[in-house]
Amino acid sequence: MGIRSLQKPLKDQYRNDPNSSRITIRAKGGQTDLPVACSIDIGRAIYKAEAQKGVGGAGAGACSGDLLLGALVACAQITCQMVAAAMGIPTERVEVTVEADLESIHLHFDVAAPKATAEQLRGLREKTEQYCVVMQTLMRPPSLQTKWAGHD
Repeated sequence: MGIRSLQKPLKDQYRNDPNSSRITIRAKGGQTDLPVACSIDIGRAIYKAEAQKGVGGAGAGACSGDLLLGALVACAQITCQMVAAAMGIPTERVEVTVEADLESIHLHFDVAAPKATAEQLRGLREKTEQYCVVMQTLMRPPSLQTKWAGHD
């Protein structure tokens, strides 16, 4: 089954009911025995996270920065693959790498598509960057509110 046929019923639904495209996702942190680690429950799986080694973590598990970059690279990788498939661009390789320090994030796309035209590759770049939700969120952060239970 092609990507277009997978997405067609979703696109039809979103056209008919634009509010149905507003999807809320949740993650919940949980305390563990160590103050430098926690669990992250996303509803379908539970992951372990720990503090970065530079602040006392063991360095064996993913820290919050790793998870942020992991979310970005997963979103960019899958979006690029889906856009290429939807555009009919045959790819030999799609590899996305992300690196960051405290000041900037660098996202590198390595796409090998020798049969693609320059116009197709330009479209692939534009649509990937447009549809990558995590990239768009980082470029234009939404408002963020905090609430502390039991503290008014």
